[in-house]
Amino acid sequence: MYKPITPLLAADAIIELTDFPERPIVLIERANPPFGWAIPGGFVDVGEIVELAAVREAKEEVCLDIRLIALLGIYSDPSRDSRGHTVTAVYVTEASGMPIAADDAKNCHFFNLDALPEPLAFDHAEVLADYKRFRKTGQVTLLRKT
Repeated sequence: MYKPITPLLAADAIIELTDFPERPIVLIERANPPFGWAIPGGFVDVGEIVELAAVREAKEEVCLDIRLIALLGIYSDPSRDSRGHTVTAVYVTEASGMPIAADDAKNCHFFNLDALPEPLAFDHAEVLADYKRFRKTGQVTLLRKT
């Protein structure tokens, strides 16, 4: 049976910490290329529901149990990941507790939106700009036109 060649699929979770003022978000410092600070997330396993992949990846990378709030958007620019064409579903989530770096996270920390670290990996500067708009307006990512 013919199988099409398609992009890889990932799920990311913007985690708002509910027990801190201003609900800071958790970012990881990547231990593997591409290096930089990133939204926790990773690849969806075959047979796995995308939302559950976001929950699993958050638990694996920052040891937090998250609750999904909204689908912020789907990010599919072929150049967003230097390792190859990867599409990601980015969820806005919340959790309580203290994140702990695990799995392929070299480090993790929580940040207020006005003090994000650099460099950000992948297209996460664009994703976090969309998230800032979501926090202000409640509007998910607008459809992008080519």
